[in-house]
Amino acid sequence: MKLLRVGPAGAERPAMLDGEGQVRDLSGIVDDIAGDVLMPEGLARLATVDPTTLPVLPVDRVGPCVGQVGTFLCIGLNYADHAAEAGMDLPKEPVMFMKATSAVCGPTDNVRLPRGSTKGDWEVELGVVIGKGGSYIDEETALDHVAGYCVVNDVSERAFQIERGGQWTKGKSAPTFAPIGPWLVTRDEVADPQDLALWLEVDGHRYQSGSTRTMVFGVRHLVHYVSQFMCLRPGDVISTGTPPGVGMGQKPPVYLNGGEVMRLGIDGLGEQCQSVVRD
Repeated sequence: MKLLRVGPAGAERPAMLDGEGQVRDLSGIVDDIAGDVLMPEGLARLATVDPTTLPVLPVDRVGPCVGQVGTFLCIGLNYADHAAEAGMDLPKEPVMFMKATSAVCGPTDNVRLPRGSTKGDWEVELGVVIGKGGSYIDEETALDHVAGYCVVNDVSERAFQIERGGQWTKGKSAPTFAPIGPWLVTRDEVADPQDLALWLEVDGHRYQSGSTRTMVFGVRHLVHYVSQFMCLRPGDVISTGTPPGVGMGQKPPVYLNGGEVMRLGIDGLGEQCQSVVRD
């Protein structure tokens, strides 16, 4: 299934795509694409719904594909070719940091650079949405805890991230710095999360073009690993790292200053498009 949320910010309605790509209203069946709806039992219930019996929903705006995200966790330096681009050694264990959930926005919402921003940057990433939560998850069964996958743009302000002291979180958490969607594609529709092409363009120039095959730590290991340090819950998002081609890695670096348009996507998971503006 391809699940999504449409409507004004804060008042999105749950929906699914039918076989013809039409958006069908799920609000008579579930309140949101969130919480227990993302657990195996909730998704199994939705899988029994015939989309053609649901009303067609007009789409003025596509919102974040998951509502009520509890934890937004990111993995740094998780592509071998991106680590090489950054001139850094491959991590021996996954590098973890957080994005504020107030950064979450829709896949076509404007990305707003915060006051004082001088080094805005982009990162196309595979997002893993948790369905069945838990702690100390076995690696062998880790994918059973995944509700599905989505496109994430891990927008960054590199000066805040690197030059202002402390952890990376302060350069990752401005409002609109976490566009997710357009769809939550359920796990059964993704044959192999370690064989997905992903790409990103700015103003029509292709900067990122990679594959999840070059991840240092795959999805199965990441779900297992993260659960050793925190309890995962339905609707949590793990953003799994980015391939090479970020603005900071260009020679000379290229940064977002406002006025640009970013387009990005992942095979089978849809595309995003954001205009960059300044607060």
